[in-house]
Amino acid sequence: MTLHPHDATDKPRTCNRAEIPERYRWKTEDIFDDWAAWEAACGQLEQLIGRYAQLKGTLRGGPEQLLAALQLADDLGQLTYRVYYYPALRHDEDQRDNETNARRQQAQILLAKSAQAGAWFNPELLTLPLETVQAWTHQLEALAIYRFSLEEVYRQQEHVLDDKGEHLLSLASRFRSAPDDTYAALTTADMQFPTVTLSTGEQVTVTYGRYRAILAENRQQQDRAKVFKALYTCYQNNLNTYASLYSAVTERDWFVARARNYPSTLHAALHGDNIPVSVVENLIATTRAGTQPLQRYHRLRKEVLGLDSYRLYDGAIPLARHDKKYRYDQVKDWIIESVAQLGVDYQSLMREAFAGRWIDVYENEGKRSGAYSAPVHGVHPYMLLNYNDTLDDMFTLAHEMGHSMHTILSHRHQPFVYASYTIFVAEVASTFNEALLLDYLLANSTDPAERATLLQHAIDSICGTFYTQVLFADWELRAHRAAEQGEPLTAAKANALYGDLLTQYYGGVVDPDPLYDITWSRIPHFFRSPYYVYQYATCFASSARLRQMMRDGRGSDVIQSYLTLLKAGSCDHPMALLQAAGVDLSDNETVQAVVWQLDGLVDQLERELAQSDTEMNTFPK
Repeated sequence: MTLHPHDATDKPRTCNRAEIPERYRWKTEDIFDDWAAWEAACGQLEQLIGRYAQLKGTLRGGPEQLLAALQLADDLGQLTYRVYYYPALRHDEDQRDNETNARRQQAQILLAKSAQAGAWFNPELLTLPLETVQAWTHQLEALAIYRFSLEEVYRQQEHVLDDKGEHLLSLASRFRSAPDDTYAALTTADMQFPTVTLSTGEQVTVTYGRYRAILAENRQQQDRAKVFKALYTCYQNNLNTYASLYSAVTERDWFVARARNYPSTLHAALHGDNIPVSVVENLIATTRAGTQPLQRYHRLRKEVLGLDSYRLYDGAIPLARHDKKYRYDQVKDWIIESVAQLGVDYQSLMREAFAGRWIDVYENEGKRSGAYSAPVHGVHPYMLLNYNDTLDDMFTLAHEMGHSMHTILSHRHQPFVYASYTIFVAEVASTFNEALLLDYLLANSTDPAERATLLQHAIDSICGTFYTQVLFADWELRAHRAAEQGEPLTAAKANALYGDLLTQYYGGVVDPDPLYDITWSRIPHFFRSPYYVYQYATCFASSARLRQMMRDGRGSDVIQSYLTLLKAGSCDHPMALLQAAGVDLSDNETVQAVVWQLDGLVDQLERELAQSDTEMNTFPK
């Protein structure tokens, strides 16, 4: 059987939003009928904010008063979701609309007022003994729901300072974003993108987007080398500044960790979700020891592309010539069919999402770029796409649908206080959906070129979402530990750390280039949110472990555990929720599941390429 996406309806040829059929546009009327209804809700939110602020000083009155404050906070939170997302979604439909943007900013102001109105709650709660609050949760049945969230406030208290200390840290917090703000200005506002001449004679300005496109589409290695050097030279010219900024990041993080009595910056970063440091250390150690399949893949790429030398900028070019279009109306059916293992209820919920206009599918003038799933509590998730019939678009749809299914299951099975899930588990459902879709497509395609393209997409996802993110986490952990030991972080030191890791992860497969070593300087997450990227890899490992357990004959049990995870929201610490689903990230076998998965995919890709008739060895060098 060969998949035939061309049988589906073609995408609209217009970029005029009003001319795009209604079924491809999300239905924001599910939130509010119109702007008048939204304005009324803003007034209601103002009233709730005032009522909540007036509850300050009442918690000592007993369990009923505590419950009243918590329930009002829930009402406030649920209304806040709707008041914010209505103008936010409308703004993303056309970001040129200043009136809608003004309303979005009005909602942001209300959100800030809501946060200020509730700032009294945690400090006042902590004046009560934990034992008293726990007794109240046993005494009043309706209050028992909040037990875990209340105990979390006390757990976090371990690293809260006295009033004077907290005041000093609050003053210092004004400067917390300075390295990131400066980095953003340097790489965006002040960046002078170079122009290069390609082998065709075409002149291109090497912006970030154009750079990625050329590396993925231009089969002339000399062109890829030229744009790589042009962009990286921009960073090299300011390398000492980037190093100074990142040194400030590590020193800031070490200052805050010591001020709050954490033994290290890693402990401080993981405490919020109660993640043991061994999880990150095990992730890094196991991945570093499991790089053989990664190196195998790049050796295969070098051979298939017929390159005498193989560089990092050669890693995105497709190995098979395959330009099939993946029409949205057909793809949505495939996605529904691919999740059949998860049960008819899950499929029915997914059909509801596709049929209920939860999705804004196609590009239009002024529309926000990219893709996301917005969790509008009390309504349903909304998905923004810019679907363009590509393979990547198809998997992006499956990815965002995974987030949306996670959201709706969590919202429908948890009280508001636990309805949201943490970043630590957020990418499990999305990557799991992608894996199911890949299995379905491979099982239903007999075209070797298509199968090779699908396999390369899956492998590249592992390389980018897992191995690259672990390498990043490895580097920032080393950089932070150097700061903790009082070592200066110069440009040369940062380069040496990164270059050493490239050697460890890629071995001798990739030919060296001094510009590789400065890659750290163009990773915004390092400057914006340290100790964040490892979570992409832990989610990917969790998803891979679940798929492995399903293939090992534990299908029905694993599926039920997985669905329970999706319904759990944040009713417990994320590690505990994953462990209940059979995934233990402190066990190296969980991380090893990704290594085994990649090894198997490379085996499959080798077989498909051997059967393909797409002139693999005639690509220009």
